[in-house]
Amino acid sequence: MPRCSFATAALLLLLSPHPPGQAASSGFDPAEQDIRMLQLAMARGETTSEALVMAYLARIEAFDGQGPELNAIAVLNPQAKTDARSLDEERAANGPRGPLHGIPILIKDNYLTRGMPTSVGSRLLRAYQPDAEAELVTRLRAAGAVILGKTNMHEFAYGIESVGSAFGVTRNPYDPTRHPGGSSGGTGAAVAASFAAVGMGSDTCGSIRDPAVHNALVGLRGTQGASSRTGIVPLSSTQDIGGPLARSVTDLAFVLDATVGFDSNDPQTAASVGQLPASFLDALHPGALRGTRIGWVRELIRIDPEDEVMALIFDAAMEDLRALGATVIEVSVPHLDELVFERIDGFYVLVYEFGRDLDAFLATYPGAPVTALEEIIASDTAHPAVQPLLLESAALSEEERPVYLEELVKRDRLRTVLEQVMAEARLDALAYPTIRRQASLLGSLQEGNNCHLSANAGLPAITVPAGFTPDGLPAGLELLGRAWSDAALLGYAYDYEQATRHRSPPPLTPLADTGTE
Repeated sequence: MPRCSFATAALLLLLSPHPPGQAASSGFDPAEQDIRMLQLAMARGETTSEALVMAYLARIEAFDGQGPELNAIAVLNPQAKTDARSLDEERAANGPRGPLHGIPILIKDNYLTRGMPTSVGSRLLRAYQPDAEAELVTRLRAAGAVILGKTNMHEFAYGIESVGSAFGVTRNPYDPTRHPGGSSGGTGAAVAASFAAVGMGSDTCGSIRDPAVHNALVGLRGTQGASSRTGIVPLSSTQDIGGPLARSVTDLAFVLDATVGFDSNDPQTAASVGQLPASFLDALHPGALRGTRIGWVRELIRIDPEDEVMALIFDAAMEDLRALGATVIEVSVPHLDELVFERIDGFYVLVYEFGRDLDAFLATYPGAPVTALEEIIASDTAHPAVQPLLLESAALSEEERPVYLEELVKRDRLRTVLEQVMAEARLDALAYPTIRRQASLLGSLQEGNNCHLSANAGLPAITVPAGFTPDGLPAGLELLGRAWSDAALLGYAYDYEQATRHRSPPPLTPLADTGTE
């Protein structure tokens, strides 16, 4: 059930339904509007959920398929307008269910979603539509959200550039010659372009946080187990986690309130019981950073000369944290290379688990057009950027299992080392650039990923816009905390966000000219 707190209840007092039959204004533009403003507009009769759906669809038609096309949307929900109209009628009769009532949301195409195919970016699975739904999608529907459609992604979530054989490449709305990050790049580009209020992604090693950076968004990789994996096509079952991408920390909190928590079908989420707040909104207040201690991680700032552009933005972010009352110090993570990067550059567990997890997932849904990774490889249909990675996973046989178990032990050791670093320096969070390079050009690999600390250790990390490069490309600040400090991290990010206001909408998808500010 969606969570409710004093902050949520206070908002709902403002959202009494407008009288039945009252016409909504046709001039309301939802672009760059946050969830609170959308709810207030619906409560005042300035718009309806159905009108919001139509407005977002108009933006998608205007910007997603025109040259240079963003190509962020994989498929639209044919029931979206009907669902929205039904929610409008429910609002008029009974009031809103909660803050997400009638809010259009986009879903990454690795979430099973009833009424729509789930291709995972693969041409082989483009028509794949099992009669099942991801737990997080079910929770969003229960909260009153409108599922507007599915977003493009890096094929099988196996990369951070968002290319695939099913729908091609997604472009960055801040520069269409560049990638939007991945693997949740379609969600990132779509939310940045105001194709919906918020969107859902998944993070195995940066796949929420990297697109958040490249699209000037906020994204949280929660403590492992905070959010259900049920019905999300796996990349690496011990590292996968679902979650939202949003244009503000407040919107992120609204979606987290509706989605996180125990799921009886996902044993990993049992660890979340008693660990999550009544509402993430309660952590959002100015001054959250005052009196905190933040340690910036020396090993993750300036590794190569090409990192300098992002490093300078990060330096400025550290000064902003100091101005907001935080004590900022330099720290080092002992044995980082050994604990993380010794095998396959820190991706050994992911590479080993992928084929086994995918085969197990497909076996649960009879009628899938393929049943195993071997068939996918043999078809030679995967995008050229992905096919070598599939082969790499297939090459790790059961004889490699002792090495895999060693890597799992290393992850526990990494978590202990990070907790020890924070304890000894009395830190509330660790800080580093989410990614050390600006968005790469289409056709090239994205370098500089700092995804591993959070993903390998299972600790929460949030990324928040930190400014723009001289090329006009977004940069991001990442804050990592102890296990189950997810709400505190949202509070720190909110304080920083409200003080710096770094987000601005992308030039490729301008706001409507209404003649007003």
